[in-house]
Amino acid sequence: MSEPALSGLAVVDLSSGIAGAYCTKLLADGGAQVIKIEPVQGDPLRSWSASRATIVDGDDGALFSYLACSKQSVVADPITDAEFIDTLLARADAVVWSQGPGAADHPDFTPQEIHGRYPHLIVTAITAFGLEGPWSGRPATEFTLQAWSGGIVGLGRGAPDRAPVHVGGQVGEYLAGAYASAATLASRMRGGAELIDLSMLETAILGLTYYPVSYFEMLGRPWRDARRLTVPGIARAKDGLVDIGCGTAAQWFDLCAMTGHVEWIDEDSPLSITQQANEKAEELYGWVADQTVDEIRDLATAFRIPNAPVAHGANVERLDHYVERQSFVVNPRDGFTQPAPPYRTAPPILRHPEPAPRLGEHTELYRSRNSIPGRESGSATARNAIPRDGALPFAGLRVVDMTTFWAGPSCTHLLAMLGADVIHVESTRHPDGTRLIAGIPVTEDRWWEQSPIFSGLNTNKRGITLNLQSDTGRDILKRLIGTADVVVENFTPRVLESMGLTYDVVKAIRPDVVMVRMPGFGLDGPWRDNPAFAYVIEAAAGISWLTGYPDLNPFEPYSVGDPNAGVHAFNAILLALEHRRRTGEGSMIEAAMVDAALNVAAEQVIEYSAYGSVLQRDGNRGPVAAPQNLYLSDEVDEFGRLDSWVAIAVATDEQWLRLVSALGDPEWAAVGELATAQGRRTHHDLIDGHLSAWCAERSRDQIVETLWDAGVPVAKVLQPHRQTEIPQLTVRGFFESVEHPVNPPTRHSTLPFRSTRGPERVHTAPAPLLGQHNQDVLGELGLTVDEIAQLEADGVIGTSPAR
Repeated sequence: MSEPALSGLAVVDLSSGIAGAYCTKLLADGGAQVIKIEPVQGDPLRSWSASRATIVDGDDGALFSYLACSKQSVVADPITDAEFIDTLLARADAVVWSQGPGAADHPDFTPQEIHGRYPHLIVTAITAFGLEGPWSGRPATEFTLQAWSGGIVGLGRGAPDRAPVHVGGQVGEYLAGAYASAATLASRMRGGAELIDLSMLETAILGLTYYPVSYFEMLGRPWRDARRLTVPGIARAKDGLVDIGCGTAAQWFDLCAMTGHVEWIDEDSPLSITQQANEKAEELYGWVADQTVDEIRDLATAFRIPNAPVAHGANVERLDHYVERQSFVVNPRDGFTQPAPPYRTAPPILRHPEPAPRLGEHTELYRSRNSIPGRESGSATARNAIPRDGALPFAGLRVVDMTTFWAGPSCTHLLAMLGADVIHVESTRHPDGTRLIAGIPVTEDRWWEQSPIFSGLNTNKRGITLNLQSDTGRDILKRLIGTADVVVENFTPRVLESMGLTYDVVKAIRPDVVMVRMPGFGLDGPWRDNPAFAYVIEAAAGISWLTGYPDLNPFEPYSVGDPNAGVHAFNAILLALEHRRRTGEGSMIEAAMVDAALNVAAEQVIEYSAYGSVLQRDGNRGPVAAPQNLYLSDEVDEFGRLDSWVAIAVATDEQWLRLVSALGDPEWAAVGELATAQGRRTHHDLIDGHLSAWCAERSRDQIVETLWDAGVPVAKVLQPHRQTEIPQLTVRGFFESVEHPVNPPTRHSTLPFRSTRGPERVHTAPAPLLGQHNQDVLGELGLTVDEIAQLEADGVIGTSPAR
């Protein structure tokens, strides 16, 4: 039995909230010893329930019990126990910090102070906007960060006659936690000793928007300029809701045939497939309404059209695919249902979940030792000290990247931006799908090189082409794999299997290889061969269920499923590399997109199985703040519409008092019931009416200035291509201009964290042209110039799409 990958790694958890808790959960799942230092009253999550279930004193909320599996709890006061806390920090390898009650709120235990006193540590700080910059310390919530990121309107989600809507379920918190875990483990690859400054705004940008700045600057137009329903998207069948995807022209043509309307197929139509589908919406919805969910899904699967049931807390664990794959497990302490880890490995290098600790359960253990067991002297054990020079974490690591579209390339892009030699393998017959979605006419010279999405996902990589349908192409790929540390692919399972490139074959070529497979629904189970795009993954996991208005079908977020899968797969790779460092053994990782999505949607199945509550979508309201909503300002937007919104979220009673004061202490706000969160929820319509009237007479700048200066979480609902107007991102250097041989210099997003060890610049090379590095890479494999020329003549390699 393999030891968990992070056994012996000691992490002090000074965080509050979901982001820090999920970060340390992922580390604990990997085998790390996570010591959670809590105030006397405990982490606020111990008393949290999204459905506001009653939690008895001395008990813990189910979400806390899920996120705290396998951790230890120590109670310490930063004033009276400072020496004790310092002792734990001195013996640890890493610290995860976010603002909250207890030690994290004391000036002696800020991230900067901890890093200064204990320079050997990895100190990972999770904040809304970053530790420095003009917005550092400004109040924010998940909701207002979604607004600032552009994620609320990012992909045109929603109905044009209503306010845009946020993505439900606090997904931004989980995304931040996954990135924080990855940043911590990546730091460990180069020996730690750094302060990592992670911005939740930046993780929201990467997780909820689709490279909108690059798209706008390269093509001169926004990705979307209006809200429209996705058709058919999530629709009502005879017996429930079903999600039917239509993300490519081929899928639209197949959908026309499936519904008996081949006459709708028009390959020369000047309209986009979205526009064509919207024109036929009434007929499509009528067809769906006449079928059962199973009938529709059977047909769609046969036509290779992405599809999924719409999951929620009450039905998700009973869906046949998840039952067969054992996607859910029983919480080891409290017996409710929770998702299994977001990735699977062979050999098993994850820890089996252990019960969450009661408040202060391990205090006496650590006080009696006055240290971390096994760390009585020195700041790190020899086993965990990884001496490295100043190189990037993945310098010297070679990755064969056989991925396409968004999920897979986003994973390998993180490796490339942190120093790995990532070789992106395409085919002239089947280039990476993101090359084909920019809407560039095929009559334009090198149209396939003008995709801002491909550019945004593939900087710092090298690119080659190989026809993997040919024996020669597969033989060359195997030679390339022989030089690789990591191989990543995200096809449906049957594709690689039909090529004979199973893990056993790859392992025979390179015994210590880390092979990562990222299918949508996993390598087994009844849905395994279904094509998967973000929207069907979101529906199948429950994320869609919480997005939208209660009187309408759910809206597809259309964003979270892919980048969320990418950052989780990246975490899994880091665990496998650590396992290889310790044992010399490679691994096979199954990082299914839907498993990652089930983890960030965990609260739904947890609330239902623990308390019998099915969480519901509620427009822009939510469980964290009251009031919480979008309010229309008096501005006309850049498209000439009265459609400029602000987001306001009052998360505490103190913030409510600040809001009332900023509004001029109006009489309506003096009602005693409004002083409490429950009272504000009860009278949310009343508050919304008054706030709507107040905002309607002001510009967004006036609203934000008045409320933010008063300490109230507030944000403009930005069009995502306006992200560069945020001064905080400018100060942090989140966007870097990238030169390109075909496209104009264009700003690209970078990493959502900054480090005291750099890099100063992230993007070192533009995304590769199709087959740009054929000569270089094949030459490194020992092929001669003549042999390479013959491969091109035979169509095995090339530099333009095959006709």
